[in-house]
Amino acid sequence: MSRPPLPPFTEASAIQKARIAEDAWNTCDPERISLAYSEDSWWRNRSTFAQGRAAIVEFLTGKWERELDYRLIKELWAYTGDVIAVRFAYEYHNAEGQWFRAYGNENWRFDQDGLMTHRHASINDVAIEESERKFFWDTSGPRPADHPGLSELGL
Repeated sequence: MSRPPLPPFTEASAIQKARIAEDAWNTCDPERISLAYSEDSWWRNRSTFAQGRAAIVEFLTGKWERELDYRLIKELWAYTGDVIAVRFAYEYHNAEGQWFRAYGNENWRFDQDGLMTHRHASINDVAIEESERKFFWDTSGPRPADHPGLSELGL
């Protein structure tokens, strides 16, 4: 199974890969998202470690049971042949209605088929008021092309 764009990455293909990942994560569909990762993909997400697609699905399922009305924006930070680094922010609220904005960085390594073999994510959550939210789009689809990105939002 091939998941273009494939390494070695150019700036344009790395930006495209980051946007494809953003669009997939905004579906909040763990099964769909897991297909972008190699069968034995290794993750560090905050203090959680997971390996393999089944573990990724389990992790993401739990994530979106807690993080409601999730909206994510990713932005390319750096890239080399088979590695991409992104910075991101996402907004969500918990079951009690408290809104958060999570800020983070991810380092990704890909195999020759464009599947992610490693994902290292460092993330910090900040409680925000609902009036401080910046990510507004209908969650039935990806972030619209005209919605500002992180840099345009000053994040």
